[in-house]
Amino acid sequence: MTRLAVWVAALWCCSVGLIGFLVVPMLFANLPTPAIAGGVAAKLFQAQTWLSVLCGLVLLLCRQSRRLTLPALLAPEVLMLITAGMLLALLSEFGVAPHIVARENLRLWHSVGSAMFVLQWLCATWVFWKLTAPAAAK
Repeated sequence: MTRLAVWVAALWCCSVGLIGFLVVPMLFANLPTPAIAGGVAAKLFQAQTWLSVLCGLVLLLCRQSRRLTLPALLAPEVLMLITAGMLLALLSEFGVAPHIVARENLRLWHSVGSAMFVLQWLCATWVFWKLTAPAAAK
């Protein structure tokens, strides 16, 4: 369970970073129109939401394992970060994305969505950091 938790945390952290900081900006830089790039980005963010939720659920299940040898996963702040990251992903998908798709006050909703995405990435990164820290640093 320990290795699974570390791999899942790595997947979550890296997938959020890769999608948000590399793939989506490249879409807008290389596709013919912002509308096409936005449509593809929306699908990627939707897939990322479900991957984030799945990673969070697996991490929560790993916390319950009797074979867990990773004390950091049991720390209250790690539980909070996992829960916050999952919540941010779901709020972005169901609270922010519909406003962006409807093209309502795009500047505001893009800013809110971007901030929530960065916060989700920070949660996932911090979980990974905590799970991979040397025992003395935990």
